[in-house]
Amino acid sequence: MTLERGFWLFWLGGLLAFAITLFLHLPLAIPEVPAGIGDHQAAGTAAEVDRIQHAWRSAGLWNRAAVAMLSDLVFIVIYGIGAVLGGMWLGRHSGAVRIVGLLVAIAGAVFLITDLTETTAEIVQLWRFQGDDGMAALAAGVRPIKMVTWIASFLGIIVGLLLRRFSRRAA
Repeated sequence: MTLERGFWLFWLGGLLAFAITLFLHLPLAIPEVPAGIGDHQAAGTAAEVDRIQHAWRSAGLWNRAAVAMLSDLVFIVIYGIGAVLGGMWLGRHSGAVRIVGLLVAIAGAVFLITDLTETTAEIVQLWRFQGDDGMAALAAGVRPIKMVTWIASFLGIIVGLLLRRFSRRAA
């Protein structure tokens, strides 16, 4: 498999997995947890994680939360690999495309590491059905980084593809 083919397969597959994950997360937004999984990610303390998990369990959503978090892991791995491969592939080009590609590869790798860290900390707490201050703080701490790097990798790939297309036309 070529680098370009791997990029397209993983990146587009990751975007599809993201759509499925978002769909699975929707029912977790209940009045007691209005931002759903986002509230769990940003909880920051064991007490807040416990409050959220008890609300989900009372609403009969514990299993749905577990499935949603597992789907999040699948999305993270597929999309993260796709972003890194895309950055590497764009990095093989010249000029601005190369620079964008290298930045995308870095953003993709940081996204992969931070989101896996966050989601693993969340899943451990969910499966134990007990919040942990250290894991809650870790998840909340890496959340902004994973969000920025996801956006950077996604937009960076779009920019890199556009630059590549228009630079080929100009040549």
